[in-house]
Amino acid sequence: MRTHKQTTLKGPVTLSGVGVHSGNPAEITIRPAPANHGIAFLRTSTTHGNDRLIKAHHALVSATELCTVIGDVETGAVATIEHLMSALYGLGVDNALVEIDGPEMPILDGSALQFVQAIDTAGIASCGTPRRWLKILRHVRIETGRAFAELRPIDRGFRLDVEIDFDSPVIGRSRKAMDLSPATYRREIAGARTFGMMKDVERYWKAGFALGAS
Repeated sequence: MRTHKQTTLKGPVTLSGVGVHSGNPAEITIRPAPANHGIAFLRTSTTHGNDRLIKAHHALVSATELCTVIGDVETGAVATIEHLMSALYGLGVDNALVEIDGPEMPILDGSALQFVQAIDTAGIASCGTPRRWLKILRHVRIETGRAFAELRPIDRGFRLDVEIDFDSPVIGRSRKAMDLSPATYRREIAGARTFGMMKDVERYWKAGFALGAS
């Protein structure tokens, strides 16, 4: 059950690993932030030597091929933010400052689980300020080839209905529907891992992707 007050972490927590695409080591520290701060990334160790604050906002997305990149690659960007953003939203964390010393988030075990464990270790605290809600008023749908995503109005809460269909006997076709809450997120989503097909590896490597994958 989500509260009606904004939240943040009770204290900082640090994780380290390698970037799944760059193969470079990365360390992040997730810090508490005040009400109405939102989620932001403080990119340190940029090529220009200046720290750069990058808000986690759709307007700042600069690339989406095989990962989500926010910021400007010339002056400071952060790639592969999906698992951390998923964990923060899934656990109901509204405000956090994420310090990162490189251009890509660590992939850890390929899921959001270690981010969830780190957030749980730090603890979640109320900011004491009312939470702002986004309400879907009408049906919205986008399509790319055979894939689509859509938003539909609902009386209350947030319900997910997701289906994938891969031409692979290992993955195949799978569907999951649930009402999202921190409990269902921990149980049903956090451990879902990024995967790839061996037939695509050479193409990914030549394009500079999956250099840190296992």
